[in-house]
Amino acid sequence: MTSHMGMTRRALLLAAALTATPAPPARAAPAADPYDPLRRRWLDLALGTGYDPAVEPYASRLAQLGELARDFRATMAPAPASLWPGHPFDPPTGITFSYGRLWTMAQAYVQPGTGSTGDDTLLVDLLRGLDHLSATVYNPATTRYGNWWEWQIGSPRLLMDLTAALYDHLGAARVAAACAAVDHFIPDAMLTEYSGTSTGANRVDLCRSVALRGILGRDGGRVALARDALSPVFPYVTRGDGLYADGSFVQHTWVAYSGTYGQVLLDGLGRLFALLAGSPWEVTDPARQNVLDSVEHAYAPLIHDGLVMDCVNGRAISRGYLRGDDLHLMRSDHYHGQALIAAVTLLAGGASEAERERWYGRIKGWIQRDTVTPILTAGQFGVADLARLHAVADAAVPASPEPVGHRLFPAMDRAVHRRPRFTAALSMASDRIAHYECGNGENPRGWHTGSGMLSWWPAGRGDRSDQYTDWFWPTVDWYRLPGTTVSTRRLADRAGGEWGAPKPDVRWVGGATDGAYAAVGQHLKGLGSTLEARKSWFFLADAVVCLGAGITCADGVPVETVVDNRNLGENGTQTLVHGPGWAHLEGHGGWILPCGGELRTLREDRTGAWSDINTTSTDERRTRRWQTLWLDHGTDPADATYLYVLLPGASRGEVAARAADRHWLCVLANDARRQAVAVPALGLTAANLWEAGTVDALTASAGASLLVRRRGRTATLCVSEPPRTGAPLEIVWDHPVRSVVRTDEAVEVLSAGRRLRLRVTPGMACSTHECEVALR
Repeated sequence: MTSHMGMTRRALLLAAALTATPAPPARAAPAADPYDPLRRRWLDLALGTGYDPAVEPYASRLAQLGELARDFRATMAPAPASLWPGHPFDPPTGITFSYGRLWTMAQAYVQPGTGSTGDDTLLVDLLRGLDHLSATVYNPATTRYGNWWEWQIGSPRLLMDLTAALYDHLGAARVAAACAAVDHFIPDAMLTEYSGTSTGANRVDLCRSVALRGILGRDGGRVALARDALSPVFPYVTRGDGLYADGSFVQHTWVAYSGTYGQVLLDGLGRLFALLAGSPWEVTDPARQNVLDSVEHAYAPLIHDGLVMDCVNGRAISRGYLRGDDLHLMRSDHYHGQALIAAVTLLAGGASEAERERWYGRIKGWIQRDTVTPILTAGQFGVADLARLHAVADAAVPASPEPVGHRLFPAMDRAVHRRPRFTAALSMASDRIAHYECGNGENPRGWHTGSGMLSWWPAGRGDRSDQYTDWFWPTVDWYRLPGTTVSTRRLADRAGGEWGAPKPDVRWVGGATDGAYAAVGQHLKGLGSTLEARKSWFFLADAVVCLGAGITCADGVPVETVVDNRNLGENGTQTLVHGPGWAHLEGHGGWILPCGGELRTLREDRTGAWSDINTTSTDERRTRRWQTLWLDHGTDPADATYLYVLLPGASRGEVAARAADRHWLCVLANDARRQAVAVPALGLTAANLWEAGTVDALTASAGASLLVRRRGRTATLCVSEPPRTGAPLEIVWDHPVRSVVRTDEAVEVLSAGRRLRLRVTPGMACSTHECEVALR
């Protein structure tokens, strides 16, 4: 073995690799021994290829890796219940923590340029640490306790990576012990039954460990088991965990989780597709195309300028700075978004040439627009991800702008609206999707994040793109989340239960969209409250019209609708200006109240720590300045209403002019049975009918969301059935129609002429169904 002054064989191979572009491996005839080539391929994926360790950003990242490894080595002190002092095995992730530090040491040993490359004394301590974990806790004689994730996902994943990296130095006995531990904690039954904790992203993680265990233990049966166990992940689901045809991703049965668990799924599948390509165990299930399609259909719509929207990050919104994190990384929306972007980059290796080119354009656009935490130097990435991302940044593909349009995700009660001036995301809850998720000491106060929270980002405002990144969650007033209607009744931490338990007993949540504009509604029942309301959002060209009706509560406390709550940063001085029926916040946008009402405002400094909302996070406290705007419905309101309009990114003059224009918006109805608006300049009429009824020229035989958009001599009628009964729905548009141009297969034209009559068979997915007509 060479000293740290030289280069190991592994380091030489890495330094001599030809390219970091994640293209699929060349297909070749199977080798006589497939296992060693696959192990080396895994290390290429994990440790990187095609980069120069002497240049930035790799040189400093490798030096940092070596410094961390030396610190870990110096402080390692094996004891009966720990490997490092102060980090016992019995907390929720104590074993995984120890394997994580050993993995850092192993990377420093095999990677070039770390200052510890090939250091024999480091190898001795690495083996001592592995032996200690194997002898004391992670072995077939141990009965699992505490958090299942540690034993079945976190620890085996790292143990297999360590075994692969140090394979030539471990000897047969250590390799066999590592394989036996994985066999014990991930028995075959975990992969033969698609249920419980072995679904969605968790299933992919389990398969990752078992596949690598098969390769390292030279057991083709285990590799085949892992490959075949991926197949249940690929088909679209209609309930519970997994990917839905509408682009939703759900984990833990009730939680919208595209941003974190979805990232784990994409990353794991990207690695396994690349690892097994061209081998006897290649993943050939044709349903894997659903995963590739999901990049543009399910994940890209939720990424905005490098961040992934917190409405799909579940309890991970509470993590911030984790206690004991050696790199002190902020687990923010940008952190999760960049991890998702890196996963897409990795998955591109298994995509078609056309898909890869489109994805590269999107990735380059995200890289260029993320000015909050630049992706190409992001601290969370090792050299492997950095090399892949830099290869895309340097590719001869133009950067793609953010697309304009509206995306509904009915299966996870989310909506995303993109316009040239702004991007907005809406978070709701129903008997299918939880108000919020808490668990493992995380996110105990997320009570109202599903009560119609409306997040938004003005375009081209770099200073505002960190609105939800900059200590938002530890300092926000949890009873005043933007867009929500809430009872101010105080709630206990973890109110409603853990792991997605708090779900309201409501069905009518969803909407209809033509791909540009949308009508979205939520039957709201408050968590731990008697509050009930009907909330509607009509997403337009430069505005969001927000209606509330039937607001009723008997909690004995005030009920509020939070028009907005903007994070102004540490010492924000942005001016809030009021006019007749409007308000404008400098650098953000404005709000108007077309029907009047008192808009209450408060500017306050709020102080908090991530540890207030996450037991694993740091105690550091910061202060942020907040501008809150709300409508007070009084104590115990009965059938209260509201109407306001959000104008993101608008100037003060634009807000004042819109407030003075009495013709641009017509409110057709706003009560507990109907909410509807018309916008003549857009040729748009949009309505949420909470039950059978009529509004303007539209009639529905049962609860429905409707949108009519006229363009010249044609019009498109969009219909969905948010109650999801699946029963046929009859729709009448009382307007002369010359002919029907097209319909989708769920729409039957009953008559056309003086008026249009349709029968829609909606199914159970709250899909939008269309009928295009020529007008007289």
